[in-house]
Amino acid sequence: MTQRGADHTSGLGDLEPGTTQRAQLRTRIGDIAWSALCVVLLFWGIWSAVGAARGLTAWVYCAAAWVLLAVALGLRAAAARRRTRI
Repeated sequence: MTQRGADHTSGLGDLEPGTTQRAQLRTRIGDIAWSALCVVLLFWGIWSAVGAARGLTAWVYCAAAWVLLAVALGLRAAAARRRTRI
């Protein structure tokens, strides 16, 4: 008779330091964080653009949001290119 967990493998392997799965996990978490940052900056840019269109004094926030979004997207693209090159 076998133990319950002995014959059941998940296929993911161990997440020990130095394994491929650990590197993929770090990359995936980074992708999720960059995506979340870009979405927040996009919504901030749209919200402040609507405020600026209404005549409020939100044009400085609007410009800051769009500049930060452009920088974040540029850094994300550079990181993706560097990751595929290595």
